[in-house]
Amino acid sequence: MLKKERYQEFVTYFSTHNPDAQTELNYSNPFELLVAVILSAQCTDKRINQVTPALFDKFPDVESLAASTAEEVFTYIRSVSYPNNKAKHLVGMAQKLLQEFKGEVPEKVEDLVKLPGVGRKTANVISSVVYHKPAMAVDTHVFRVSNRLGLTSRASTPLAVEKQLVKFLPEETIAIAHHWLILHGRYICLARKPKCEICPITYFCKYFEKTYQGQTAGSIAIKN
Repeated sequence: MLKKERYQEFVTYFSTHNPDAQTELNYSNPFELLVAVILSAQCTDKRINQVTPALFDKFPDVESLAASTAEEVFTYIRSVSYPNNKAKHLVGMAQKLLQEFKGEVPEKVEDLVKLPGVGRKTANVISSVVYHKPAMAVDTHVFRVSNRLGLTSRASTPLAVEKQLVKFLPEETIAIAHHWLILHGRYICLARKPKCEICPITYFCKYFEKTYQGQTAGSIAIKN
């Protein structure tokens, strides 16, 4: 199957079966999403959703977070990964928002990456989710699934994956395709043991094609 055909099958399937895919992080405004995404680095959305209610209650806006200290923020996020660094990043991020962006979360990736704790992936999430820009955030799920499906080839870095996905996906699907790839990787195309036996898109998956040639998804339940 040609790459163009894989992209067509990918968009067709998920547009039909998951047309409203969205982030699983809980938030009510751009500031809260930015905080949640910074916290979610190398941590599960489930854990972040357990932590943020108390955090947002204590720090409901940029001003209150900027006026805090890393030590105080740490007490609310101690159960996430790398809490010391993330506490420093959150306070620094809030202070930078006030100093350079009048307390508003910017929409451009080049502005977002100026904030402490915000890399390209986080910036793309904010740009696409909040401002509906055609930005592709590449986390471990997106990286793994896009390569396995055959949507990307010889892409050894997140930036290389991002560039290929943005190039070949229809622009209007780029933002939601990020969620399609993440959710598929989170629940079906697992890192260590992909659930090919229940996967509904093996018919255009390059990994399945190479690994289980001549077999149907159901027939590999015991082997996988």
